Formats: sequence, C-alpha cells, structure tokens
Amino acid sequence: MSNEQQIAQALHDAPPVALSSLSRLKTAGRAPKPDDTWRLPGGTAWVYYGERNQGITRPVLLSDGFNTGPSELDLFWEGLERGAFPLIGELRRRGRDVILLGYEDRSASILDNAKTATAAISRAIAERLDGTPLMVGGFSMGGLVTRYALAKMEMQRIDHQTAVCWSWDTPHRGAYVPVSLQAFAHYIKKLDSRFSDQMNSPAARQMLISHLENWDSVPGTAPERTAFLAELDKVGGWPRIPRLIGVADGAGNGHGNGTGPGVTAVRGAGRLITDTDLRTQPKTPDILAATLRFLTPDIAKVQAPGVPRADGAPGGTLDGFKLLADTLNAIAGIGIDIRVDNPVASHCFVPSVSAVSVRDVCDDNLYTDIGSLSPEQSDLDDFLLSDGNEPHTQISEPLATWLLDRLPD
Repeated sequence: MSNEQQIAQALHDAPPVALSSLSRLKTAGRAPKPDDTWRLPGGTAWVYYGERNQGITRPVLLSDGFNTGPSELDLFWEGLERGAFPLIGELRRRGRDVILLGYEDRSASILDNAKTATAAISRAIAERLDGTPLMVGGFSMGGLVTRYALAKMEMQRIDHQTAVCWSWDTPHRGAYVPVSLQAFAHYIKKLDSRFSDQMNSPAARQMLISHLENWDSVPGTAPERTAFLAELDKVGGWPRIPRLIGVADGAGNGHGNGTGPGVTAVRGAGRLITDTDLRTQPKTPDILAATLRFLTPDIAKVQAPGVPRADGAPGGTLDGFKLLADTLNAIAGIGIDIRVDNPVASHCFVPSVSAVSVRDVCDDNLYTDIGSLSPEQSDLDDFLLSDGNEPHTQISEPLATWLLDRLPD
C-alpha cells in the first residue's frame, strides 16, 4: 500500500476534523428519555416537560447550531446540561418545558433549517396547554435559524406567539475561520473530504465573513452569504414582535484573546508534511496565510488579502488549530507529526461585535469597546457579554442566569 493510500485510510478511520462548539466534548453520556419526540420536516424536536408539568405549558425552544451531519440528542444534552451550568435542568426546575430542536443536516442552508424551526414553533403552539407565550432561540447558527424563521412568519402574518427571541453567541454579522485552516481542509480533500465539505457547506458559506472555496482561491464573501443576507433583508432582518435578547461568549471591553497576527499555529514536522505552516491572519502588506506540503515535494502558498485579523479578537473561541493538530497527531506509523509549536490552539469564531450585532466584522471594528457604546447601537433590545473570551457556546453561569431571568411570564 502506498503512503497516500495509507494516509487516506488513516484519515478516514480517524474522527473527522469538524469545527463546532461541541468538538471540545470528547464523550457524551446518555440523555434522559424525552417526554415526547416530534418528527419534523428536516429535523427532530425532543421535548422535556418542566417539573410538575403534565404537558407543554411554558415552552422554551432551543435550536442546535452548526456542525456536520444530523443533530445528536446525547451530544446536545451533554453540552447544555453537564458543563459548568445545568441549563436544561434549571429551565425545567423553573417549570419551563424544554424543546431541543435538531436538524437532519446541521450544515444545510439556514433557510432550509428555518423551515424545521417554523414547524417546531407551530407544533409547540398547537400542543401548548395554556396561553404562555413562547421563548424561541438557539445557539450559534441556531440563533440565525430561529431569527429568520420568526421574521418570515411575521412577514407571512403567521402568529408565532413568541414573546422573546434569544441567541447565544450567534454570528449575527458573520463568523470567522482562519484562511489557513480552510486552505488545509481543501488541500487534503482528495485524501479525506470531510473537513473540506464542512467548510464548503451551505451554512458555512452563509455565515463566514471570509470564505475560501479551494486552497488556491482568493478568500472573500461567498455568493451564498450575499443571497442569505438578501433573503434576511426581505423578511425585515429581525422579528419585530418579540423582545430580542442575546448573550456573547466574547468580552465586551475590547480586550482580545492574546493571539497575535501572522503567528504560526500549526507546523508540520513529519517528513511527509514538512514545510506545512498554518498561520493566523497576518498584517498587511504581508498576506501569506499558509504554506502547504502534503505527500508531494511541492510547496504551495496560500495568500489571504483583505481578510480581517480576527484570530485574536474579542469573541467566542474555537480550538480549530488544536483540533487539527490532535487529529493528525493521532495517526501513527505513517510519517505524520503535526505539532503546535506555540500556544495558539484556538481562534476567535464569533467576534463579540457580531454576537451582539453592534458592528460589522472588519479590522476597524473588531476591538470595539462595546461597554462604552449606547445600547441603541445594537440590533438587540438587551444583551450581555462575558467577562473574558470563553469557548464558543460554553454554558457559563453568569450568561445562563441572565438569560433565565428574562424568561417570559
């Protein structure tokens, strides 16, 4: 068997490199059996009644976010309940019925998954035992899905009976993945296409501020993002009836996560990958984001002009560099050794200015001191940011408690 065949097989056998907030979870215990399960067009909703409730009485809908493949109840539950703060348990203790909304494909178009969210909202209204209004929202991309679903229902004059539309570290103005990581994903596509497929998925194209279609492409705004923003604009941008609230895992004081521009995060050390150098976005006039070599003597250079230096910006973080390094380091006996030479394990994924929708994502706005702005500069009616830059969609007690205190009566 050739080196290329060996590596392709090893990559195929390894867990996929997939960028998502749940990638940090290595294992998931079993979720409790739901009180009800709804099969919906394009997805599933798992229903857990609040304490002492015999049916849906005070519903809160929580939408899953971006990843590959279908939503997994066990992993969804693990991320929300068994971390630093038991969000599901506290909702149920307060008598709220939890509706966990999952999708058949978490990387599908936001517009398609919004149809699933609309079906879940309609089902919750139909099965609710009293007139308590809904609280509808989601984590990461899930906040965009539900935002669009509610706005479109209003445009169609459908009564969604929702008092609060909420979001948790949602990329309202776009998300960021380093061009170097996107380029590596595409560079190894012929060996293992899963990482590349995720970066080129409809949802990624719709969310990413700077998207790279192939390793040798020029990064920029994907046509799918332009089309999605146009569709969002057609329905008014936001729902107007519910109160709009959101929390962000990034800091609001303008302080970044400490990662500098143009820093090597992952460097190849094995003989088959020597000269691979994945960097954070450099300062201009330098635009070299990566050098790539994998199984060939040739070295490819990846240029990233016009991309914001968002790696170290205030915002919710993903361990993208570490995830890639760990995945490749786990492949033994085939001459690959990827190592992180310095502590650049993570990068900003959802800038704070995006999560609370106060500024567009560009170099001039990334380090905005949001706390010094008037609240009216946000598209949200109310929001809270983290004290520091925490992992994307990590359920922390301060943010969760703030959100819980704003549940509709």
